[in-house]
Amino acid sequence: MKLETLLKRIRACRICEAHLPLGPNPVLQAGEHARLLIVGQAPGVKVHDTGIPWNDVSGDRLRAWLAMDRETFYDAQRVAIVPMGFCYPGRGRGGDLPPRPECAPTWHPQIMPLLKEVRLVLLVGQYAQAGYLGKLRRENLTETVRNARDYLPRYLPLPHPSPRNQMWLRRHPWFEQAILPLLRERVAVALADAPVSPAIVSPAPARDRPRR
Repeated sequence: MKLETLLKRIRACRICEAHLPLGPNPVLQAGEHARLLIVGQAPGVKVHDTGIPWNDVSGDRLRAWLAMDRETFYDAQRVAIVPMGFCYPGRGRGGDLPPRPECAPTWHPQIMPLLKEVRLVLLVGQYAQAGYLGKLRRENLTETVRNARDYLPRYLPLPHPSPRNQMWLRRHPWFEQAILPLLRERVAVALADAPVSPAIVSPAPARDRPRR
């Protein structure tokens, strides 16, 4: 199957519609020549409303970590964005709910083989790390990120850039001192000779529909 065809199928997905408080709106970005793949958790409300991945405060921080402008970030032929859950899952007591369990097992095995030119996969947050590192993870996210070099050259684990993690960043200054330089170096290498799209591939727009 061609990537374009699969993306259309994913954006029409209704597998877990009954569990989504705002209805389905799968948000992702991918191009067949992408060299960098970002696997996060699931969209928040703002991303759901706009249909643009990482189009929120967390995305601003992530782009700052990457030292990357929006034009590069949203070029699907350079950067693919495939979260563990494509739709906003709703809120729980401590913030947004985890990604729906149906999503990644259904779609990731289909889309990943089509991203043949990916050189580096960023695993952002515990759900992405659980999904792709499995038993190779350390005892917690902090130690997994601290030992990020152990997962190279394929994977590089990161904490989630949510404002809720500000305290974590303060408690672990080694992240900015050691991991961010490593991250920027590896991202630069991955994108070094990536083709630049003549026109940026825009993410799918949000559908016009009332909130539930």
